[in-house]
Amino acid sequence: MAPLLGVTDAPEIEKNIENALKDATTLQKAGFDSIIIENNYDLPHDIFVKPNVVSSFTYVANEIAKEISIPIGICVLWNDFYSALSIAKLINASYVRVPVFVDNVKTNYGVVTGDASAVTNFRKQISAENIAIFTDIQVKHSELLNVRPLSESAKEAIKKDSDGLIVTGKWTGDAPKASDLEEVREAADKFPILIGSGADIDNLQTLTKYADGIIIGTAIKEGESLTKEQHVNLKGFDKRISLEKAEKFREKFLRCVSIG
Repeated sequence: MAPLLGVTDAPEIEKNIENALKDATTLQKAGFDSIIIENNYDLPHDIFVKPNVVSSFTYVANEIAKEISIPIGICVLWNDFYSALSIAKLINASYVRVPVFVDNVKTNYGVVTGDASAVTNFRKQISAENIAIFTDIQVKHSELLNVRPLSESAKEAIKKDSDGLIVTGKWTGDAPKASDLEEVREAADKFPILIGSGADIDNLQTLTKYADGIIIGTAIKEGESLTKEQHVNLKGFDKRISLEKAEKFREKFLRCVSIG
């Protein structure tokens, strides 16, 4: 989504909905299995967002849910699992993404201490146990404070009731190292692993050796990428998902998975 109500550069809410629906319907038409709705253009982020963001996020997400038949996920940045789970419950989304679940990290927006029990307890409190919790481990855009092997974060997340692990590189557009993915796969055995950054049509064959699914955004948008120095998001919110790029990415993904 574009920046939400009260955030710098936010468009009118109806324009936000219009653009978000274009992307969501393009992904559905391209044959994607799911979409994630995320407020990644709300900069600077808050660890837990303000009411204006919660209300406008819910409004936009509900409008998307009316038009989309594939499963929807919710991620409220930077780590607002309370809002994410609440919005998911209200619009009948299938899952949430929680960037910090068991790790302790330093970000540009403050220190975030993972509290897995708070996440799962709140899910139970609002009777949302049907909503899956996909959790990043040692997430991008952060400095790990409780330094330890990636495998330890993976095992702890699984033990504390994550429904799927998300592995990222260090920044938007950076893919995870193959050695990191191998380490997580060995630790997780058959537990679901998703790629959370840096996937593109050229590295899919490597990534799918270890991962069960791919979260993709930047690589299938229209336009040229910005540099990391220019913007934390490498494509602006005015750039739409390209149907051609999305279809080609899905076709390549399916080929890689079938090759195994």
